[in-house]
Amino acid sequence: QVQLVESGGGLVQAGGSLRLSCAASGRTFSSYAMGWFRQAPGKEREFVGAISARGGNTYYADSMKGRFTISRDNAKNTVYLQMNSLKPEDTAVYYCARGLLASVSYNRERYVDWGQGTQVTVSS
Repeated sequence: QVQLVESGGGLVQAGGSLRLSCAASGRTFSSYAMGWFRQAPGKEREFVGAISARGGNTYYADSMKGRFTISRDNAKNTVYLQMNSLKPEDTAVYYCARGLLASVSYNRERYVDWGQGTQVTVSS
């Protein structure tokens, strides 16, 4: 099992940027894809994006393409989510999760070991 801790959330104005981090414990971090998801109040948890185990492949939800960028540093056991041009509708709790496989997936069922989440609030 991998323990995940997200950080970097906060309050930002529309059009601003935030970078979230997700620090992982364990020696197997570099063997698995990592995903970011978000959940707004009263809504289902939705896929944001994912990065493959070695970082060579990324995949994003359509609404995040061009605004969000996922990267990882396997030497630091950390995955990042850079969010630019933020909109009020991006307000949510953001979670990172470890994938079951090395390849990316948008399917929530293919992720385990979720973090506790970090709140992102975008004001208009």
